[in-house]
Amino acid sequence: MQPQGCQHLIRMLVEWTLPFRYQINALFMTNKLPEPLQDCGSLHNCVRPRHSKIRVRTSKRFVTWVVVLLSLSVCGQSVSARMAENYEVVDVVTDLKVPWGLVWLPDGDMLVSERAGTILRIRDGSVVGEIEGVPEVHNNSQGGLMDLELHPDFEENNWLYFSYASQEGEGNGSNTAIARARLAGDTLKDYELLYKASPNTRGVRHYGSRLEFDRNGYLYFSVGDRGNRDRNPQDLARDGGKVYRIHDDGRIPENNPFLELVRPAVYSGGHRNPQGMAMHPKTGEIWIHEHGPRGGDEVNIVRAGQNYGWPILSHGINYDGTGFAKSKTRKGYQSPIWYWVPSIAPSGMAFVTSDLYPEWQDHLLVGSLKFGYLVLCKLERNKVTHAIPVVRSIGRVRNVRQGPDGMIYVAIDGQGIKRIEPKS
Repeated sequence: MQPQGCQHLIRMLVEWTLPFRYQINALFMTNKLPEPLQDCGSLHNCVRPRHSKIRVRTSKRFVTWVVVLLSLSVCGQSVSARMAENYEVVDVVTDLKVPWGLVWLPDGDMLVSERAGTILRIRDGSVVGEIEGVPEVHNNSQGGLMDLELHPDFEENNWLYFSYASQEGEGNGSNTAIARARLAGDTLKDYELLYKASPNTRGVRHYGSRLEFDRNGYLYFSVGDRGNRDRNPQDLARDGGKVYRIHDDGRIPENNPFLELVRPAVYSGGHRNPQGMAMHPKTGEIWIHEHGPRGGDEVNIVRAGQNYGWPILSHGINYDGTGFAKSKTRKGYQSPIWYWVPSIAPSGMAFVTSDLYPEWQDHLLVGSLKFGYLVLCKLERNKVTHAIPVVRSIGRVRNVRQGPDGMIYVAIDGQGIKRIEPKS
């Protein structure tokens, strides 16, 4: 059965068992649902708050389990296994703790940022150096040294860009900073702070932050809502819960949508915590994914001046099972092109252009921190039609990148960098 057919079958089965949806919900809420159903982004109709209690006869529970097992046998064992059998996972470098960003230098060396505040130079599977001159970072639960990006003209100017949690500026605690410095050998020089979100806060959640250049040389970056969903995402006068756009030197583009406001670098708002960002190789648009709360992880296309709804709109619920969003969609707000319920905790994303992966080519790979797999989002133009796990049990995926050799590289918490290689 084709992937789209599998998900269509699941939709039909779920609709058929709506009278028994509370047993399905109970499985969702304890995260014990078999993985093929967890992978389907269309089961939002099954989610209800944990406090919903309805007595159900044993026969209904039996029917529910039949549905779940049928979905597992039909879909889970066919699609993802068939795609995965053509590839193997190979260690590139091991013994890393939280590898966040990775880029390749013109000479073939790889730079990897560790959240604790170091940048490592990797060559032929070994750490051959540590970059000096990295600014002090606030290493905490979710903050630290985060993403890396090279200037499009790196070979001429050696600018390396990085995002990190910084304690500089107004207030106690820290917030997301975007900076650049020239890489000279194994040393960073000519450091420049391009943007610092403010004020600092003692909260240790939702820093974002990913970096991406577009075809016009604009630098996009994300700052999460910093755990203050009721104030930051919907207030254009405040940092947090936004995607930003600046010139490579930190200047504000003259065609940014909010030039007359306090934060003219803001490009879009209503975001929660985007930790995936990539430019579509054909359209040139910037795509992101962002963490939802309990359910409601999203894939979005970033567009100037648009409001993506958080926390007014969401397909998720609070971690305690209660609701908070006013709706899932609303006129005047951007809806996600894909969402996951339950959450997969997405981190890192890459458009696959390499012909080394014929089944994945021209589609999107997303990492999952929660379930420890790679998800293939199948694309048709600017739409995600379905999402399928293709490499399971790989570990907590922090980042996904396609290297200059056309191979897919994956950064794994507590392990290191792995490469997905086609089997010969």
